[in-house]
Amino acid sequence: MIADDIDSVLRIEQEVHTHPWSRGNFSDALAGAYVCKVAQLGEVLVGYAILMQGVDDAELLDIGIAAQYQHRGFGRAVLESMLNIARELGKQGVVLEVRASNRSAINLYNSVGFVEIGLRKEYYRAQNGSEDALLMGRKF
Repeated sequence: MIADDIDSVLRIEQEVHTHPWSRGNFSDALAGAYVCKVAQLGEVLVGYAILMQGVDDAELLDIGIAAQYQHRGFGRAVLESMLNIARELGKQGVVLEVRASNRSAINLYNSVGFVEIGLRKEYYRAQNGSEDALLMGRKF
């Protein structure tokens, strides 16, 4: 991901997340020590992911695939790419939070070896208040 990608990334973020990251969040991630990747189909940016390096594990902070490209393997490809990057960086595993209601994402994470390791009550803002987050992790 480069700065010129932010407009496209932001459009996808706003399309697929009910409480999206801001332009500043993405700019800060690019300026910091985060791993920021995009997925492209030809010249079309179809998805992205942001990975933060911790001491032992990495944390997948954000991932999104444009709605018209979902359920076509792009999410799995981006996720597996981030797992490979974390492994290459010498991390022991990857953790993430996901909305408890996001069954599609939970199923994807489970399919590549993530398991539920905790619950964060009322973690996410929601239409009618807040929603729990599942804390999920995967070791290498």
